[in-house]
Amino acid sequence: MFLGIDIGTSEVKTLLLSETHEVIGVAGAALEVSRPAPGHSEQSPESWWTGTQTALAALRTRHPEAYAAVSAIGLSGQMHGAVLLDKDDAVLRPAILWNDVRSAAECLDLMAELPALPQLAGSLAMPGFTAPKLRWLATHEPEVFSEVAKVLLPKDYVRLLLTGEYITDLSDASGTMWLDVAKRTWSRELLALTGLSESHMPRLAEGSASGGVLSASAAKLLGLRPGIVVAGGAGDNASSAIGMGAVQAGQGFLSLGTSGVLFVVTPSYQPNAASATHAFCHAIPGRWHQMSVMLSAASCLQWAAGALGVASAGALEALASQLSAAQQAEAPLFLPYLSGERTPHNDARIRGSFHGLSGGTDQAALAYAVIEGVSFGLTDGLKALQQAGSTVSRLSLVGGGARSAFWAQQLASSLNIEIVTHAESTAGGALGAARLAWLATGASEAMVCVPPAIDKIYQPDAAEQARLAPRYARFSALYQALKNIH
Repeated sequence: MFLGIDIGTSEVKTLLLSETHEVIGVAGAALEVSRPAPGHSEQSPESWWTGTQTALAALRTRHPEAYAAVSAIGLSGQMHGAVLLDKDDAVLRPAILWNDVRSAAECLDLMAELPALPQLAGSLAMPGFTAPKLRWLATHEPEVFSEVAKVLLPKDYVRLLLTGEYITDLSDASGTMWLDVAKRTWSRELLALTGLSESHMPRLAEGSASGGVLSASAAKLLGLRPGIVVAGGAGDNASSAIGMGAVQAGQGFLSLGTSGVLFVVTPSYQPNAASATHAFCHAIPGRWHQMSVMLSAASCLQWAAGALGVASAGALEALASQLSAAQQAEAPLFLPYLSGERTPHNDARIRGSFHGLSGGTDQAALAYAVIEGVSFGLTDGLKALQQAGSTVSRLSLVGGGARSAFWAQQLASSLNIEIVTHAESTAGGALGAARLAWLATGASEAMVCVPPAIDKIYQPDAAEQARLAPRYARFSALYQALKNIH
């Protein structure tokens, strides 16, 4: 058995995988995000460890024999978060998360000081990345910055508690803006921009290689065998790709989670900063990927459900799906920039908005507008990837939004690409982590990284495309009209 642990933003998810590719069980534990100021997003690192223990206890209770047979652990996690430790491994402050945009000014400074930064790091400097967070910290919380001995990413803080070691993998490290992504090693030039050195960084490991072993104390606490390998693991997106079997050039997926991600494997390092895409290391040796990221995706539905007094995001989606084609064409437009935007705008200041409201606008029309707005944001992301040289003909749909057939069909039409879902589409990161654990035991890529069985296939619909095209044109024009106001 192989255990995958995914440290998400809203949930810790754990998964047991057998050598026959059967998912034996899944268990999770909810997490809370703190927003102490506009544009700020933080989380307690201790909550990830508490959540991990809670989820594993549930998995152990439900599947005691399978749990006892775990022979390796893999880790996946939200990227970019800054976990700051002092010399005694004490957490210095809440972790600043990937969707925190406080460091926009620092990004401009970093780009000005090192024009070669995008080529080295594979992306423009963006507030979500880890390096600008440390630059902000040095200015605004110098007493905390002076105490920083190690900077870890979210999943690697959990690794520290599992193994006692400071290790990260290359896919997650790519999102720090401290990695020379082409050479797959820490960059002294990039580290120097934030007053740090390699001594502040964890050791690097490939995601499919060993990233430590389970300590005796952690094993006793969790009811597992000591000494089992903990794989290098991956950032959540690269891990989802492993879970979907996307390991060869041209394969990819679309993730509808808190954020929205389009991920395509590339045969080599292919940065294209002008399109505001990311070129990062994949979780397996010798491969890279390109990625477009929108900051608010399925989280827009969660926000709208609360704002509109609807019971859940699923209930909101059900309302939207009831609209006729004519009603969809008359619905408002929604800009999904609740936390700013990355691809393609790299704009931390822009905010979400509805356009075209009338006295007849009801909950269903607003619900439809929110779903469509996210679809259009992802369409922007695919166009950016295509401009950056990526080609893809099919995308696996993963994340919580993958449960919606209505949304999957709309995405196929808007992106003009085949969309497929899988039975385990909602567990992509945890499934990929379990597969990386399997690889770390010496299993072959061909054996482990197989695409899961397809559940449903969604093809572009010409009639829907005809309805969406003029609305997408208006959506695109709205950002251009509003960006200077924000």
